[in-house]
Amino acid sequence: MKIGVLDLQGAVDEHLQMLAQCGVIGKKVLTVADLDGIDGLIIPGGESTAIMNLLQKFEMLPALRDKVAAGLPVFGTCAGLVLLARPDALAGFDGEVERNGFGRQKDSFQEDVTVAGFNKPFPGVFIRAPYLKSVGKDVQVLAKIDDDRIIAVQHNHILATAFHPELSVDTRLHELFIQMVTAAN
Repeated sequence: MKIGVLDLQGAVDEHLQMLAQCGVIGKKVLTVADLDGIDGLIIPGGESTAIMNLLQKFEMLPALRDKVAAGLPVFGTCAGLVLLARPDALAGFDGEVERNGFGRQKDSFQEDVTVAGFNKPFPGVFIRAPYLKSVGKDVQVLAKIDDDRIIAVQHNHILATAFHPELSVDTRLHELFIQMVTAAN
């Protein structure tokens, strides 16, 4: 199994380290050609507008959108969640996103998150984090914060979190994604 990590912005190396801890080969993805031969893709955080601009500049957006539509398992964290929810970006799932929903950089925080299916809280690292105001009826909500802000979802072959699991020592969300990739292949 080989999982790509979009190498345009964000904690790319941290995602690769998490994959290695889980016994999976990670591969940096910077071009359309890099999408070949991967079984899944992680889209790290960063600034979603900048990532979108880079996807267009490197002519990756149409190919990546096609891969998502064809069922490539994708895990988006923070800005990755934003890109997966936006219909003009990757349109991976139906969701209304609030960019920087928890405030600016100075408002970043850490909080234990209750994730559906996990037996203990997950250490959430929120950096200028978005959240989902609502999701479509087929999207499974995995976690909320403040009772109404949706911060983790799963939809078919898509996993998305508003926080940065790669910045913790907890591999459970990466393991969940690896299970999704295994089931898809």
